[in-house]
Parts: sequence; structure tokens; C-alpha cells
Amino acid sequence: MARHGLGPDAATIAGLLADDDRRLAFAALVLGSATLDDVIRTAGLTQAAGAKAVGRLVDGGLVVQGSEGGLHVLGAVFQAAARSARVALAVEQFDGVTDEAAKVLRVFVSDGRIVQIPTVHSKRMILLDWLVQDFEPGRRYSEAQVNLVIGKRHADTAAFRRYMVDEGLLDREDRQYWRSGGTVAERSKP
Repeated sequence: MARHGLGPDAATIAGLLADDDRRLAFAALVLGSATLDDVIRTAGLTQAAGAKAVGRLVDGGLVVQGSEGGLHVLGAVFQAAARSARVALAVEQFDGVTDEAAKVLRVFVSDGRIVQIPTVHSKRMILLDWLVQDFEPGRRYSEAQVNLVIGKRHADTAAFRRYMVDEGLLDREDRQYWRSGGTVAERSKP
């Protein structure tokens, strides 16, 4: 599906190239074929199959026909689709955080795991706030349970327990921990 005139998204591109004839036609165009006849000859397609494949690539926004009649691959649509997919993934991965926080988290978190601990306090606080979201407000946790929750995100559970207690995100008493800080997402009303 096109994104507001920006060309096809990554899923649409994958769908367009999932068909063997369209993939052969596209390959011929990438290799320099500039006319339908060149595409048919290079790809080894029948006239009907070649015309249909090229037509779908044009309709899908991967190929344009120039004013002189030549066919051209729109390489920029791949770059735009990749950027858009990367941003969409980051937004989905860090749902409910500000754009600024998501930007920080993309640097320090990969596939849900913390890959680096920020040295800058403000960035570390963004990371810790994201991490404390894994703890349910009002619930008490044993140290072993805290380690399990943190361990999903990073192997150094002791360091992150200490960071969260020191920053007032978790409180501790009698070997029990509970969430005492961090942002709280609004719940949708039933």
C-alpha cells in the first residue's frame, strides 16, 4: 500500500516481487533493459507475461515509464520503504514513549535487550524508565523475581537493581521490591 504519495511500503514491495514473472522482469530492468521488448527478451518471458509483470510493477510504484517511453526502476522507493519500516519497528518496539525517548532507546536497546548502559545520566534515566515498565505498580517482588524481570533485558541484574533503587524507581525493604517510580501509561477506558 502506498504511504500518502511516498511510494509503496516494504510489505507492498515484497508482495510485488513475490511473483516469479515480476521478479524476472524487475531483474531485467535492474540489469539495464529499458523497453518492454528488452525486458521480455532478457527475462525470457512471453509477451503476455512480460506485459502483465511490467504493468504490475508500474502500477505498484516500483517502475516508471519515462516521457521517451523508457522504463526505469525507482530505487529511491526501496530506501524510503526501508527507512519507514525501520521507524515503524522502533515505534512499535517502544510503544508509549516520547519520540525523544524512542531515539535514545534505539541506541541502547536491540530486539528488546539492553546492549549498552548509557553513561549520560539523562539517557540512563530514559532507559531505566523503560525498564521499570516491566514491573507492575502495587505488586511486591522477591529479589529472584526482580532478577528474572531484569534478566529478560540485560544479564547484569545486580547493576540494574541498584540503578533503579538508587534512582527511586524501585523501593526495597525486607528483601522485597516494589515499583515506586517511573512514568505510568494511561489506561484506556473500557
